[in-house]
Amino acid sequence: MKVQDVILRAVAKQITWWQAAEILGISDRSMRRWKGRYEEYGYDGLFDRRKGKPSPKRVPLQQVEEVLRLYQDRYADLNVRHFHEKLGW
Repeated sequence: MKVQDVILRAVAKQITWWQAAEILGISDRSMRRWKGRYEEYGYDGLFDRRKGKPSPKRVPLQQVEEVLRLYQDRYADLNVRHFHEKLGW
């Protein structure tokens, strides 16, 4: 079931807003925000507003390639947890 479908069911009072939050796996606070966006902007307010924008936490490609190279070549015998500890990041 899509997010929009769940929220439209809540709007139609087929389910409560609390149940909608539970179905979607989000907090009650987030659901109140979504409800407010729906009431203010209608159906268009439910679409993901981040779509098409890069993550602000994106790591530069060179750094990703360097980490992969280290993991494959030098630290192949370590699991991910130990490798992360070894890097110290």
